[in-house]
Amino acid sequence: MNPNLDRLEPYPFARLSNLLEGTQTSQAPHISLAMGEPRHPAPQFLIDRLSEKDLLTEGLATYPPTKGLPALRTAIATFINRRFKPALADPEQQILPVNGTREALFAVAQALSNGKNRPLTMMPNPFYQIYEGAALLAGTQPLYLPCSPETGFKPDFTQITPETWSKVGLVYICNPGNPHGALMTLEEQQALIALALEHQFVIVADECYSEIYRDEGDPPVGLLQAAAALGNHDFKQCLAFNSLSKRSNLPGLRSGYVAGDARLIARFLEYRTYHGSAMPVHSQKISALAWLDETHVEQNRAQYRAKIKAFTETLAPVWPMSTPAASFYLWPETPIDDESFTRKLFSLENVSVLPGSYLSRTVEGENPGANRIRIALVAEPSACQEAAERIKSSFKDLS
Repeated sequence: MNPNLDRLEPYPFARLSNLLEGTQTSQAPHISLAMGEPRHPAPQFLIDRLSEKDLLTEGLATYPPTKGLPALRTAIATFINRRFKPALADPEQQILPVNGTREALFAVAQALSNGKNRPLTMMPNPFYQIYEGAALLAGTQPLYLPCSPETGFKPDFTQITPETWSKVGLVYICNPGNPHGALMTLEEQQALIALALEHQFVIVADECYSEIYRDEGDPPVGLLQAAAALGNHDFKQCLAFNSLSKRSNLPGLRSGYVAGDARLIARFLEYRTYHGSAMPVHSQKISALAWLDETHVEQNRAQYRAKIKAFTETLAPVWPMSTPAASFYLWPETPIDDESFTRKLFSLENVSVLPGSYLSRTVEGENPGANRIRIALVAEPSACQEAAERIKSSFKDLS
């Protein structure tokens, strides 16, 4: 048995279930703001296409190509080239469809890590726990960079010494950030790319929230965009991951991509061919349609903006909180410790949230998620608003 399995931490939602187990709640219907699972309706034009018999017949009768159908790779390239100018991604060598970002963000560490020569895998803290699990099961040691208010909730790479960089194989970044929605600027990403070229580590950029942002005229900068603007048109040492789960409300389709350095893509494809990671043909064809359409994405963004605005304005008199630059999360401080707050809120109002400390690790006595919670505004607007009203009515009892 792989001994690294014993190094894995319990998943945040398992810890949440244990925390809330046996808690007596109010009679009000349960509202979950804990899990970031999109619940807006899937685009109707994709549902209509998926229900057509010819698509299913063809898709189920064919072994899917791991590299992806040319039409899907071209659609992804079209999206990247339009959304992340001046990046121009070659659909033949620089794009690989994956079964959602989760499995690919995990698998890339298994394919590209070298635990003997590069024993460290760097990641933000707090973080998406897949990064940590990927690092541990690849036989490397996670190196956590705190993301606190003092750093704008972004990792500070300027304090890392050349000696440490020489031991780093992969650097995970999440941009926009989960759980706080912070954005790395063009210059910050370019500085990291320069370090990657100098020290020969790989940047793994999780960009699955890139299409949910506050300012319609100022979308988040992507890693490939930053690389191309720097003159690194081949995206050396850069891999960007994105998904249709948040962008298009299709978490069940399990469809995303990795794009970037052709050499790294080729090795990842080789790994995935053995891993059995091919996306079903009908899913690939639906995915191509989704990547090519922006209307449904604009409508999706507008819904999230409206929910965030209504939620924060309702709570402003009792619990002011910052509006994120991107993503559908809120990351407020709690008046008491995050576990106690979560349990009391569940008991008083039957509303569940996620303790921030469950998304972070304690390093040198500090946990950057402590005394914060993550609120995921993924439910229908009426449910989000009802949750806000309940929290407001009982907030004095939550301290």
